[in-house]
Amino acid sequence: MEATRGTNPSGARLNAAIAVIGIDIGKNSFHVVGQDHRGAIVLRQKWSRGQVEARLANLPPCLIGMEACVGAHHLSCKLQMLGHDARLMPAKYVRPYSKGQKNDFRDAEAIAEAVQRPTMKFVATKTADQLDLQALHRVRDRLVGQRTGAINQIRAFLLERGIAVRQGLHSLRFELPGILATRTDVLSPRMLRIIEALADDWRRLDERIEGLSNEIETLARQDQACQRLMTVPGIGPIISSAMVAAIGTGDVFSKGRDFGAWLGLVPKQISTGDRTILGSISRHGNRYLRALFVQAAWVVLVKVKCWERYGLDSWIKAAKKRLHHNVLAIALANKLARIAWAVLNKGRAFECVTTEETASRPA
Repeated sequence: MEATRGTNPSGARLNAAIAVIGIDIGKNSFHVVGQDHRGAIVLRQKWSRGQVEARLANLPPCLIGMEACVGAHHLSCKLQMLGHDARLMPAKYVRPYSKGQKNDFRDAEAIAEAVQRPTMKFVATKTADQLDLQALHRVRDRLVGQRTGAINQIRAFLLERGIAVRQGLHSLRFELPGILATRTDVLSPRMLRIIEALADDWRRLDERIEGLSNEIETLARQDQACQRLMTVPGIGPIISSAMVAAIGTGDVFSKGRDFGAWLGLVPKQISTGDRTILGSISRHGNRYLRALFVQAAWVVLVKVKCWERYGLDSWIKAAKKRLHHNVLAIALANKLARIAWAVLNKGRAFECVTTEETASRPA
Protein backbone atom coordinates (compact mmCIF):
# COMPACT_ATOMS: atom_id res chain seq x y z
CA MET A 1 0.00 0.00 0.00
CA GLU A 2 1.06 3.55 -0.52
CA ALA A 3 0.46 6.78 1.33
CA THR A 4 -0.78 9.77 -0.59
CA ARG A 5 0.67 12.52 1.60
CA GLY A 6 3.95 12.95 3.38
CA THR A 7 6.50 10.17 3.56
CA ASN A 8 5.76 6.62 2.59
CA PRO A 9 5.58 4.64 5.86
CA SER A 10 5.89 0.89 6.12
CA GLY A 11 2.87 -1.31 5.41
CA ALA A 12 2.31 -2.13 9.09
CA ARG A 13 2.42 1.53 10.15
CA LEU A 14 0.04 2.49 7.35
CA ASN A 15 -2.41 -0.26 8.26
CA ALA A 16 -2.46 0.90 11.87
CA ALA A 17 -3.02 4.51 10.80
CA ILE A 18 -6.20 3.79 8.82
CA ALA A 19 -9.33 4.49 10.87
CA VAL A 20 -12.00 5.12 8.22
CA ILE A 21 -12.34 3.75 4.70
CA GLY A 22 -14.66 4.86 1.93
CA ILE A 23 -15.28 2.42 -0.93
CA ASP A 24 -16.80 3.45 -4.24
CA ILE A 25 -18.23 0.19 -5.60
CA GLY A 26 -17.96 -0.57 -9.29
CA LYS A 27 -18.67 -3.57 -11.46
CA ASN A 28 -15.07 -4.82 -11.67
CA SER A 29 -12.98 -2.17 -9.89
CA PHE A 30 -13.34 -0.54 -6.47
CA HIS A 31 -11.87 2.86 -5.60
CA VAL A 32 -10.73 3.02 -1.98
CA VAL A 33 -9.84 6.05 0.16
CA GLY A 34 -8.60 5.62 3.73
CA GLN A 35 -8.32 8.31 6.42
CA ASP A 36 -6.51 8.36 9.73
CA HIS A 37 -7.95 9.57 13.05
CA ARG A 38 -7.26 13.22 12.12
CA GLY A 39 -9.08 12.94 8.78
CA ALA A 40 -5.95 13.01 6.61
CA ILE A 41 -5.97 10.74 3.56
CA VAL A 42 -3.41 7.95 3.99
CA LEU A 43 -4.73 5.50 1.39
CA ARG A 44 -5.87 6.14 -2.16
CA GLN A 45 -5.95 3.07 -4.39
CA LYS A 46 -7.93 1.22 -7.03
CA TRP A 47 -8.59 -2.45 -6.29
CA SER A 48 -10.13 -5.21 -8.35
CA ARG A 49 -13.17 -7.07 -7.00
CA GLY A 50 -11.08 -10.04 -5.97
CA GLN A 51 -8.59 -7.91 -4.01
CA VAL A 52 -11.07 -6.19 -1.69
CA GLU A 53 -11.63 -8.95 0.86
CA ALA A 54 -8.02 -10.11 0.81
CA ARG A 55 -6.59 -6.64 1.46
CA LEU A 56 -9.14 -5.62 4.05
CA ALA A 57 -8.59 -8.90 5.91
CA ASN A 58 -5.06 -7.68 6.75
CA LEU A 59 -6.29 -4.39 8.23
CA PRO A 60 -7.20 -3.83 11.89
CA PRO A 61 -10.97 -3.36 12.45
CA CYS A 62 -12.03 0.05 11.15
CA LEU A 63 -15.12 1.97 10.02
CA ILE A 64 -15.97 1.27 6.37
CA GLY A 65 -18.59 3.21 4.44
CA MET A 66 -20.28 2.31 1.16
CA GLU A 67 -23.26 3.48 -0.84
CA ALA A 68 -26.26 1.15 -0.72
CA CYS A 69 -26.23 -0.19 -4.28
CA VAL A 70 -26.06 -3.50 -6.13
CA GLY A 71 -23.56 -5.79 -4.41
CA ALA A 72 -23.15 -3.57 -1.35
CA HIS A 73 -25.14 -5.80 1.02
CA HIS A 74 -23.11 -8.89 0.11
CA LEU A 75 -19.81 -7.05 0.56
CA SER A 76 -21.00 -5.50 3.83
CA CYS A 77 -21.75 -8.96 5.26
CA LYS A 78 -18.29 -10.17 4.23
CA LEU A 79 -16.55 -7.19 5.82
CA GLN A 80 -18.53 -7.54 9.04
CA MET A 81 -17.39 -11.15 9.25
CA LEU A 82 -13.80 -9.82 9.07
CA GLY A 83 -14.48 -7.64 12.12
CA HIS A 84 -14.95 -4.30 10.38
CA ASP A 85 -17.80 -1.88 11.09
CA ALA A 86 -19.29 -1.77 7.60
CA ARG A 87 -22.13 0.71 7.06
CA LEU A 88 -24.32 1.45 4.05
CA MET A 89 -25.74 4.87 3.19
CA PRO A 90 -28.23 6.14 0.59
CA ALA A 91 -26.36 7.68 -2.33
CA LYS A 92 -28.34 10.92 -2.15
CA TYR A 93 -27.10 11.52 1.42
CA VAL A 94 -23.47 11.05 0.34
CA ARG A 95 -23.60 13.46 -2.60
CA PRO A 96 -23.39 16.71 -0.53
CA TYR A 97 -19.97 15.64 0.80
CA SER A 98 -18.42 15.44 -2.67
CA LYS A 99 -15.97 18.27 -3.41
CA GLY A 100 -14.95 19.50 -6.83
CA GLN A 101 -15.63 17.68 -10.07
CA LYS A 102 -16.84 14.11 -9.98
CA ASN A 103 -14.54 11.12 -10.24
CA ASP A 104 -14.40 7.76 -8.48
CA PHE A 105 -11.72 8.70 -5.96
CA ARG A 106 -13.60 11.84 -4.92
CA ASP A 107 -16.73 9.75 -4.57
CA ALA A 108 -14.85 7.38 -2.25
CA GLU A 109 -13.54 10.36 -0.26
CA ALA A 110 -17.09 11.72 0.08
CA ILE A 111 -18.24 8.32 1.33
CA ALA A 112 -15.46 8.30 3.94
CA GLU A 113 -16.51 11.77 5.09
CA ALA A 114 -20.25 10.93 5.19
CA VAL A 115 -19.93 7.69 7.15
CA GLN A 116 -18.40 9.57 10.10
CA ARG A 117 -21.33 11.97 10.52
CA PRO A 118 -23.25 11.24 13.76
CA THR A 119 -26.55 12.30 12.17
CA MET A 120 -26.14 10.19 9.01
CA LYS A 121 -29.01 7.83 8.19
CA PHE A 122 -27.79 4.34 7.41
CA VAL A 123 -29.31 1.40 5.55
CA ALA A 124 -29.53 -1.91 7.39
CA THR A 125 -27.45 -4.66 5.80
CA LYS A 126 -29.71 -7.32 4.32
CA THR A 127 -29.16 -10.99 5.00
CA ALA A 128 -29.01 -13.62 2.25
CA ASP A 129 -32.60 -14.68 3.07
CA GLN A 130 -33.79 -11.08 2.73
CA LEU A 131 -32.05 -10.71 -0.62
CA ASP A 132 -33.62 -13.96 -1.86
CA LEU A 133 -37.08 -12.85 -0.76
CA GLN A 134 -36.58 -9.43 -2.33
CA ALA A 135 -35.54 -11.11 -5.59
CA LEU A 136 -38.80 -13.09 -5.63
CA HIS A 137 -40.79 -9.87 -5.22
CA ARG A 138 -38.85 -8.08 -7.95
CA VAL A 139 -39.35 -10.91 -10.44
CA ARG A 140 -43.04 -11.11 -9.58
CA ASP A 141 -43.43 -7.33 -9.97
CA ARG A 142 -41.76 -7.46 -13.40
CA LEU A 143 -44.06 -10.27 -14.54
CA VAL A 144 -47.14 -8.42 -13.30
CA GLY A 145 -46.06 -5.42 -15.37
CA GLN A 146 -45.59 -7.59 -18.43
CA ARG A 147 -49.03 -9.14 -17.92
CA THR A 148 -50.60 -5.70 -17.63
CA GLY A 149 -48.88 -4.69 -20.87
CA ALA A 150 -50.21 -7.76 -22.70
CA ILE A 151 -53.75 -7.15 -21.44
CA ASN A 152 -53.65 -3.49 -22.44
CA GLN A 153 -52.37 -4.41 -25.88
CA ILE A 154 -55.23 -6.89 -26.38
CA ARG A 155 -57.75 -4.24 -25.34
CA ALA A 156 -56.20 -1.69 -27.71
CA PHE A 157 -56.26 -4.06 -30.70
CA LEU A 158 -59.90 -4.96 -30.02
CA LEU A 159 -60.87 -1.31 -29.62
CA GLU A 160 -59.24 -0.48 -32.95
CA ARG A 161 -61.72 -2.91 -34.50
CA GLY A 162 -64.64 -1.35 -32.62
CA ILE A 163 -64.89 -4.01 -29.90
CA ALA A 164 -65.03 -2.53 -26.40
CA VAL A 165 -64.72 -4.76 -23.32
CA ARG A 166 -65.77 -3.86 -19.82
CA GLN A 167 -63.07 -2.65 -17.45
CA GLY A 168 -61.37 -5.29 -15.38
CA LEU A 169 -59.08 -8.25 -15.92
CA HIS A 170 -61.79 -10.83 -15.23
CA SER A 171 -64.20 -9.30 -17.77
CA LEU A 172 -61.65 -9.53 -20.56
CA ARG A 173 -60.67 -13.07 -19.62
CA PHE A 174 -64.33 -14.16 -19.67
CA GLU A 175 -65.30 -12.40 -22.92
CA LEU A 176 -62.16 -12.94 -25.00
CA PRO A 177 -62.86 -16.55 -26.16
CA GLY A 178 -66.34 -15.55 -27.39
CA ILE A 179 -64.99 -12.50 -29.19
CA LEU A 180 -62.34 -14.52 -31.01
CA ALA A 181 -64.93 -17.12 -32.03
CA THR A 182 -67.78 -14.85 -33.18
CA ARG A 183 -66.31 -11.52 -34.29
CA THR A 184 -64.54 -12.74 -37.40
CA ASP A 185 -66.47 -10.10 -39.32
CA VAL A 186 -64.23 -7.33 -37.98
CA LEU A 187 -61.14 -9.33 -36.91
CA SER A 188 -58.91 -10.43 -39.77
CA PRO A 189 -57.13 -13.82 -39.62
CA ARG A 190 -53.84 -12.04 -38.96
CA MET A 191 -55.31 -10.05 -36.07
CA LEU A 192 -56.84 -13.23 -34.63
CA ARG A 193 -53.41 -14.87 -34.61
CA ILE A 194 -51.86 -11.82 -32.94
CA ILE A 195 -54.49 -11.69 -30.19
CA GLU A 196 -54.33 -15.45 -29.62
CA ALA A 197 -50.55 -15.20 -29.22
CA LEU A 198 -50.98 -12.39 -26.70
CA ALA A 199 -53.57 -14.49 -24.85
CA ASP A 200 -51.03 -17.36 -24.69
CA ASP A 201 -48.46 -14.94 -23.23
CA TRP A 202 -51.08 -13.87 -20.71
CA ARG A 203 -51.71 -17.47 -19.64
CA ARG A 204 -47.98 -18.22 -19.26
CA LEU A 205 -47.46 -15.08 -17.21
CA ASP A 206 -50.42 -16.03 -15.01
CA GLU A 207 -48.83 -19.39 -14.30
CA ARG A 208 -45.46 -17.87 -13.41
CA ILE A 209 -47.02 -15.19 -11.22
CA GLU A 210 -49.14 -17.77 -9.42
CA GLY A 211 -46.08 -19.94 -8.81
CA LEU A 212 -44.09 -17.03 -7.37
CA SER A 213 -47.04 -15.89 -5.27
CA ASN A 214 -47.42 -19.38 -3.81
CA GLU A 215 -43.71 -19.52 -2.99
CA ILE A 216 -43.83 -16.10 -1.30
CA GLU A 217 -46.95 -17.11 0.64
CA THR A 218 -45.27 -20.31 1.83
CA LEU A 219 -42.24 -18.39 3.04
CA ALA A 220 -44.47 -15.82 4.78
CA ARG A 221 -46.41 -18.55 6.60
CA GLN A 222 -43.14 -19.99 7.91
CA ASP A 223 -41.73 -16.66 9.16
CA GLN A 224 -42.84 -15.42 12.58
CA ALA A 225 -42.35 -11.75 11.72
CA CYS A 226 -44.57 -12.13 8.65
CA GLN A 227 -47.20 -13.93 10.70
CA ARG A 228 -47.33 -11.04 13.16
CA LEU A 229 -47.60 -8.52 10.33
CA MET A 230 -50.52 -10.41 8.81
CA THR A 231 -52.57 -9.64 11.94
CA VAL A 232 -52.65 -5.98 10.81
CA PRO A 233 -55.77 -5.18 8.71
CA GLY A 234 -55.15 -5.19 4.96
CA ILE A 235 -51.75 -6.87 5.21
CA GLY A 236 -51.30 -10.32 3.70
CA PRO A 237 -48.37 -12.53 2.68
CA ILE A 238 -47.19 -10.26 -0.15
CA ILE A 239 -46.97 -7.05 1.91
CA SER A 240 -45.62 -8.73 5.03
CA SER A 241 -42.84 -10.55 3.18
CA ALA A 242 -41.97 -7.44 1.15
CA MET A 243 -41.67 -5.42 4.37
CA VAL A 244 -39.46 -8.02 6.07
CA ALA A 245 -37.29 -8.21 2.95
CA ALA A 246 -36.94 -4.41 2.86
CA ILE A 247 -36.30 -3.47 6.50
CA GLY A 248 -35.79 -6.71 8.45
CA THR A 249 -36.82 -6.00 12.04
CA GLY A 250 -37.10 -2.26 11.44
CA ASP A 251 -34.29 -1.35 13.85
CA VAL A 252 -32.95 1.26 11.43
CA PHE A 253 -36.02 3.43 12.24
CA SER A 254 -36.50 4.91 15.70
CA LYS A 255 -40.29 5.13 15.38
CA GLY A 256 -43.14 4.32 13.02
CA ARG A 257 -43.28 7.92 11.86
CA ASP A 258 -39.79 7.61 10.41
CA PHE A 259 -40.82 4.48 8.51
CA GLY A 260 -43.87 6.25 7.05
CA ALA A 261 -41.68 9.17 6.00
CA TRP A 262 -39.14 6.79 4.43
CA LEU A 263 -41.94 5.20 2.41
CA GLY A 264 -42.89 8.63 1.07
CA LEU A 265 -46.40 8.59 2.58
CA VAL A 266 -46.07 12.00 4.23
CA PRO A 267 -46.60 15.45 2.65
CA LYS A 268 -43.62 17.15 1.06
CA GLN A 269 -42.70 20.09 3.30
CA ILE A 270 -41.34 23.40 2.00
CA SER A 271 -41.45 25.65 5.06
CA THR A 272 -39.59 28.79 6.02
CA GLY A 273 -39.95 31.22 8.89
CA ASP A 274 -43.50 31.10 10.23
CA ARG A 275 -44.95 29.62 7.03
CA THR A 276 -45.64 25.89 6.89
CA ILE A 277 -46.26 24.71 3.33
CA LEU A 278 -47.29 21.08 2.78
CA GLY A 279 -47.58 19.65 -0.71
CA SER A 280 -48.19 16.22 -2.21
CA ILE A 281 -46.58 13.10 -0.75
CA SER A 282 -42.82 12.98 -1.08
CA ARG A 283 -42.68 9.55 -2.83
CA HIS A 284 -39.32 8.78 -1.23
CA GLY A 285 -38.05 5.35 -0.33
CA ASN A 286 -39.30 2.01 -1.57
CA ARG A 287 -41.84 2.63 -4.35
CA TYR A 288 -42.92 -1.02 -4.52
CA LEU A 289 -43.64 -1.23 -0.78
CA ARG A 290 -45.42 2.15 -0.82
CA ALA A 291 -47.75 0.98 -3.60
CA LEU A 292 -48.55 -2.18 -1.62
CA PHE A 293 -49.51 -0.18 1.48
CA VAL A 294 -51.75 2.10 -0.60
CA GLN A 295 -53.46 -1.00 -2.02
CA ALA A 296 -53.89 -2.32 1.53
CA ALA A 297 -55.52 0.96 2.55
CA TRP A 298 -58.02 0.70 -0.33
CA VAL A 299 -58.82 -2.88 0.71
CA VAL A 300 -59.59 -1.71 4.24
CA LEU A 301 -61.74 1.19 3.00
CA VAL A 302 -63.69 -0.79 0.39
CA LYS A 303 -63.88 -4.38 1.59
CA VAL A 304 -63.71 -4.21 5.39
CA LYS A 305 -67.23 -3.66 6.72
CA CYS A 306 -66.49 -3.50 10.44
CA TRP A 307 -63.75 -0.96 11.09
CA GLU A 308 -64.48 -1.04 14.81
CA ARG A 309 -63.01 -4.53 14.91
CA TYR A 310 -59.59 -3.01 14.20
CA GLY A 311 -60.06 0.21 16.17
CA LEU A 312 -60.25 2.32 13.01
CA ASP A 313 -63.94 3.22 13.00
CA SER A 314 -63.81 6.62 14.71
CA TRP A 315 -60.60 7.65 12.91
CA ILE A 316 -61.89 6.77 9.43
CA LYS A 317 -65.30 8.37 9.99
CA ALA A 318 -63.71 11.61 11.23
CA ALA A 319 -61.21 11.65 8.35
CA LYS A 320 -63.95 11.04 5.77
CA LYS A 321 -65.60 14.34 6.73
CA ARG A 322 -62.54 16.45 5.92
CA LEU A 323 -60.48 14.49 3.36
CA HIS A 324 -60.97 13.51 -0.26
CA HIS A 325 -61.22 9.73 -0.62
CA ASN A 326 -57.83 9.54 -2.40
CA VAL A 327 -56.17 11.58 0.35
CA LEU A 328 -57.90 9.40 2.93
CA ALA A 329 -56.40 6.29 1.32
CA ILE A 330 -52.89 7.76 1.56
CA ALA A 331 -53.45 8.80 5.18
CA LEU A 332 -54.72 5.33 6.05
CA ALA A 333 -51.74 3.76 4.25
CA ASN A 334 -49.43 5.86 6.43
CA LYS A 335 -51.33 4.76 9.53
CA LEU A 336 -51.13 1.10 8.54
CA ALA A 337 -47.40 1.45 7.82
CA ARG A 338 -46.79 2.90 11.29
CA ILE A 339 -48.83 0.11 12.89
CA ALA A 340 -46.94 -2.49 10.86
CA TRP A 341 -43.58 -1.07 11.94
CA ALA A 342 -44.62 -1.23 15.61
CA VAL A 343 -45.79 -4.83 15.22
CA LEU A 344 -42.54 -5.79 13.49
CA ASN A 345 -40.17 -3.92 15.80
CA LYS A 346 -41.84 -4.76 19.11
CA GLY A 347 -42.32 -8.43 18.29
CA ARG A 348 -46.03 -8.46 19.17
CA ALA A 349 -49.11 -9.23 17.10
CA PHE A 350 -51.63 -6.48 16.35
CA GLU A 351 -54.22 -6.07 19.09
CA CYS A 352 -57.24 -3.77 19.08
CA VAL A 353 -58.09 -2.23 22.45
CA THR A 354 -61.54 -0.66 22.63
CA THR A 355 -62.20 2.71 24.20
CA GLU A 356 -64.05 1.18 27.16
CA GLU A 357 -61.16 -1.13 27.98
CA THR A 358 -58.70 1.71 27.69
CA ALA A 359 -60.77 3.95 29.96
CA SER A 360 -61.04 1.25 32.61
CA ARG A 361 -57.29 0.85 32.87
CA PRO A 362 -55.46 2.74 35.63
CA ALA A 363 -53.52 5.78 34.54
